[in-house]
Amino acid sequence: MTASADKFTRQTLLDVQPLTPNLFSLRVTRDPGFRFRSGQFARLGVTKADGSVVWRAYSMVSAPHDEYLDFFSIVVPGGEFTSELSRLGQGDTLLIDRQAFGFLTLDRFVGGRDLWLLATGTGIAPFMSILQDFEAWERFENIKLVYSVREARELAYVKEIAELEQREYLAEFAGKLQFIPVVTREQYPGALNQRITTLIENGGLEKAAGLELSPEHSRIMLCGNPEMIDETRKVLKARDLQLSLSKRPGQVAVENYW
Repeated sequence: MTASADKFTRQTLLDVQPLTPNLFSLRVTRDPGFRFRSGQFARLGVTKADGSVVWRAYSMVSAPHDEYLDFFSIVVPGGEFTSELSRLGQGDTLLIDRQAFGFLTLDRFVGGRDLWLLATGTGIAPFMSILQDFEAWERFENIKLVYSVREARELAYVKEIAELEQREYLAEFAGKLQFIPVVTREQYPGALNQRITTLIENGGLEKAAGLELSPEHSRIMLCGNPEMIDETRKVLKARDLQLSLSKRPGQVAVENYW
């Protein structure tokens, strides 16, 4: 990715928090003119030692009303961008495009009663933004956040998820959100232990949620690795849950920026 100087701003890294040796969150300043909808992503640029800039897309974890921008990243071994990004510290500079991108937003859906957010790995990021915004809570009766990781230590934002309904502006919606963690490579108390696709096929996910996946009531968002998205879309399509398009509203929305 490339960008000319008038298309990005220079922002300051405020904080870096490691979760595991390969996962970390970062907080940066926000340009006053930067606008986005919950679920969208920004393109971040890192300047390398030789002066060249590497760009990658990252979903905002923060809410549209926050004064800062939060992102969640994995270190890709040998990855050109994340290797540079993981070396940055407080006070360093990040480039951020002036425009936000992406269609993993609630306006993709018409109607619906139940909102399902299905994430793997760093795909939790846009859902944290959506859950910190007012719209999802107001529109849907039930919100199911399904978060799948390989090891329990990779479960990010668990404390923040637990505290969402305690926020003053969301207090009236308390009881709408159910968090369903999935840990696939080890047993973990309170977590399911199979892949999301398997849990949909064998009914385990609906049983844990106490709710049926149906074309009439369910609106489903997918974010994670491309394999998970492709496989889950196929499983959902077999249940007559279709991708939502501009000319044909459906029940499923995905984000592909890998």
